[in-house]
Amino acid sequence: MTGLLGLAFAGLIYRLVDLQVLRHEEFTLWAQTNTEHEITLEPRRGDILDIRGAPLATSVFVKTVCANPVAIGDRQAEVAHAIAPLLELNEAKLAAMLTTRIRIDEKGQPSTNKFVRLKQKVPLETWERIHAAMTNLVLVADEKKLPTAEARFYKALRQRAIFARDDQLRSYPNQNLAAHVLGYTRTEDGDTGNPVSEIVGLDGIEKTFNAKLAGVRGWRRMEIDKSRHELPTGREQNVEPHDGMSVVLTIDSVIQHIMENALAEGMEKHAPKSISGLVIRPRTGEILAMATLPNFDPNRPGSVSDDSRRNRIVTDLEEPGSTFKIVVVSGALNDGTVQLTEQFDCEHGHFFFAGYPLRDHEPEGVLSTEGIITRSSNIGAAKIGIKMGEDRLRRYIQDYGFGVTTGLPLPGEMSGWRYAPPEAKWKKVSIARVPMGQGIAVTRLQMAMAMCALANQGWLMRPMLVDRLEDREHHVVAKYAPQRVRQVVTESTARQMVQALKTVVTPKGTAPKAALEHYVVAGKTGTANKVENGHYVAKFFSSFIGFFPADDPEVCIAITLDEPKQQGYYGGQTAAPVFKQIAEKVANYLNIKPEDTTPAPSTAETALVSPAEVRSVRAAGTHSQ
Repeated sequence: MTGLLGLAFAGLIYRLVDLQVLRHEEFTLWAQTNTEHEITLEPRRGDILDIRGAPLATSVFVKTVCANPVAIGDRQAEVAHAIAPLLELNEAKLAAMLTTRIRIDEKGQPSTNKFVRLKQKVPLETWERIHAAMTNLVLVADEKKLPTAEARFYKALRQRAIFARDDQLRSYPNQNLAAHVLGYTRTEDGDTGNPVSEIVGLDGIEKTFNAKLAGVRGWRRMEIDKSRHELPTGREQNVEPHDGMSVVLTIDSVIQHIMENALAEGMEKHAPKSISGLVIRPRTGEILAMATLPNFDPNRPGSVSDDSRRNRIVTDLEEPGSTFKIVVVSGALNDGTVQLTEQFDCEHGHFFFAGYPLRDHEPEGVLSTEGIITRSSNIGAAKIGIKMGEDRLRRYIQDYGFGVTTGLPLPGEMSGWRYAPPEAKWKKVSIARVPMGQGIAVTRLQMAMAMCALANQGWLMRPMLVDRLEDREHHVVAKYAPQRVRQVVTESTARQMVQALKTVVTPKGTAPKAALEHYVVAGKTGTANKVENGHYVAKFFSSFIGFFPADDPEVCIAITLDEPKQQGYYGGQTAAPVFKQIAEKVANYLNIKPEDTTPAPSTAETALVSPAEVRSVRAAGTHSQ
């Protein structure tokens, strides 16, 4: 007996040494795995709001429904029958997802699929119905008569086989409104231990401000019992998540809605490939509305092509056409190279320079500098550029911000290209082509900001799209202020340009359809041939950029159509009426004070003058250089 007891105690001692010393780390890790649990706490993604606080993008709490096939056993058919209609899934497919599978892991050990994600973005009320269906699920006639182990199995099946994790769904309540500004998101799956998904911005403000919107994750480390319930006294760490900040845009959803409706009508009337619009405050650079059609619903970004998701206002480069004449004319006025009343012979619409012909859309005789703007004469603008010279024109192209990005917080903005670097070689004809908007590529935003500079006493502003950042309690975390880039032309020159641009919307100008009844409008049309395979073709970009009230501007509106196919293609025929439609409603919404629209006497004379006067102008050296 002593020997047997000795052997028994020796075995016990060996077992204790094995457990406590030799395999201590292994069993400690095993115990921690079974009793300690750590979960990630996801923050709520911040909202995107318009300038008045209306939500443009928000996050809605939902559930991710999961299953443990091991806990279901061979009852997957009954479970699938009970919850498939609620999950809106095929019953046979769901039953297959709930089937236990055994696989061999990297260490050669068998493992089972204890976790399966059934469906994401399930509304809370749907999850409550699923939970009720599982709680009331009847699998056998009378569980009370079953053996204890089998009764426990059915109880665990009903309580823990189907479970849910907190999740959130990114929602855009206004659907298509400001889609290209907002962008869209993607949901990235969490791991099997914590299947909470992470929302990641893929375009627009959602991408640019993703880190601010996403917030900071928290975590919780705790002890659990055998039913995997938290022990109240066993919580070791609890770091609360910090919700993401809300981004408040300069966009006004009412103005955005006004513009998008007008663009949709323009799209229907003229059938272009695309149409885009901007509404900007010239004094501050705040963008009140930005849209391009066709657009998309950020709730379902995959339902359209990549082309429809592209924000053409900042990503597309194009020749600006006649809207670019404001650059050469304002620069020449600013340098004193020309005067507003100076006369130029526009050659009745045909002019050869450096062996190349230049043509006007309408034959013009002698026009003043102001008249060149009024009638949008290509030849007149070319002659001003020739008189101005290559170096001075380069400088103003650069000062107006062409060839560099504007700094707008949207991904994909292009810088365009320009003949600005001193080492760049111009063709001899370039000095005549560039002033009329050929041979230079710009974005629609760059061109609109250049016009805003003239409306803002010559000051070029950095475009603003974000006004401030707020926390969940609407406390301002960061406030963004308007930024001046540089003064491109003097205030006096800007006033002269405004005087000339007012004439564009008169009956003698190229955009009488942009005139407003109660406000004086200043603006410029543009009609640019498109380039395909290195050659100009009979396809056009048509545009109008204008601001009002002309002498004290509140808003600048830029409209561009890509290949209008019906009812004309000139900017004055297609873009100007869209401008007018938007301007009238925006003026009413912003309560802009009406003004006297009686036209002032113009210094421009667009009619042909006498042959003697023509000879006088040519003798002054403006015929050719």
